[in-house]
Amino acid sequence: MSFDFDATVVGAGAVGLACGRALARRGLSVLVLEKEPHIGQGVSSRNSEVIHGGLYYPTGSLKARYCVAGRRLLYAFLESHKVDFRKCGKLVVATEETEVARIEAIFEQGVTNEVEGLDHLTGPQARALEPGLNAHAAILSPESGVFDSHGYMLALQGEIEDAGGSVVVSTPFERAEPLPGGGFTLTAGGEGGATLTTRLLVAAPGLGAQDVAGRIAGYPVVRIPAGHFGKGVYFRLTGKAPFERLIYPPPIPGALGTHYRKDLGGQAVFGPDLVYVETEDYSVDPAKAGEFERYIRRFWPGLPDGALSTDYAGIRPKLHGPGEPQPDFQLRGRDDHGIAGLVALFGIESPGLTSSLAIGEAVGDMLGHD
Repeated sequence: MSFDFDATVVGAGAVGLACGRALARRGLSVLVLEKEPHIGQGVSSRNSEVIHGGLYYPTGSLKARYCVAGRRLLYAFLESHKVDFRKCGKLVVATEETEVARIEAIFEQGVTNEVEGLDHLTGPQARALEPGLNAHAAILSPESGVFDSHGYMLALQGEIEDAGGSVVVSTPFERAEPLPGGGFTLTAGGEGGATLTTRLLVAAPGLGAQDVAGRIAGYPVVRIPAGHFGKGVYFRLTGKAPFERLIYPPPIPGALGTHYRKDLGGQAVFGPDLVYVETEDYSVDPAKAGEFERYIRRFWPGLPDGALSTDYAGIRPKLHGPGEPQPDFQLRGRDDHGIAGLVALFGIESPGLTSSLAIGEAVGDMLGHD
């Protein structure tokens, strides 16, 4: 039978758009659906805009593989599309002797993950690079950076549309039903929405992954992983940015922890922390400034009193709750859920933005066999 589209992607964040681009580059007609009025209004626009080197992730995991491959692809994409970025490098710092073994383990994991250019630094060497930094020792990752994530997503959208595809906003996904001979009937757009047919379907809606999977007829409920909202807030510095490079203390349980970046506008931003919440609440409590000040002074003792102001909050689509081990990305295809032509993505949190182009290619490869 003929279909309205070869492939439909649910979610126009960085990962959904990267999936759409990968499919469009394979010569498919592509539709990307987004419930919000603009692309990238969810997880993709409420993060640190950091390009991760790929240091932290377990050997052979999808996070390790896609972060390193995605980062290499991302720098080339940003340069070719003239999207603003700065490869500033990252220092992972041990602020005291007891943290040295932890950053050494990160170094070894980074080497195993084939992250380029890693180097050990003594405290004096780290302070020579970044005066004012408290570092007993540090790991230098020169491949890390920051970039304009919104400019990146606009470039992805442009490629999809240049290939004849469509990115449609303000159009929430309602439901999908597999057709007997393959493909799907899909309804989107809320009350009175449109119904269309598509041969392939990608569910990449970030925080809505579990809800969307539950709206696909025949998707086994037992194969939908439990989801959790991991909220993190950011504070901005009033005054001159103290460091040129990204500054990361050792990770906290379940996340990379509160770090420093100098954004593309030259301002210093600190965050995120991690608090589990039940709803999409993006408020930032000014009272948290004291907690942030204490944490930041571990690596920047010179932080002036009262210099932090509230900035923004983000929520990460986590597959683990408090105290549980942090799982890998999940790209679930027919072998997992039994539905041909469908890939559902779960738990695409950090380093999902860095990994997005590699995830898109992986999804394209998975669907190429269906």
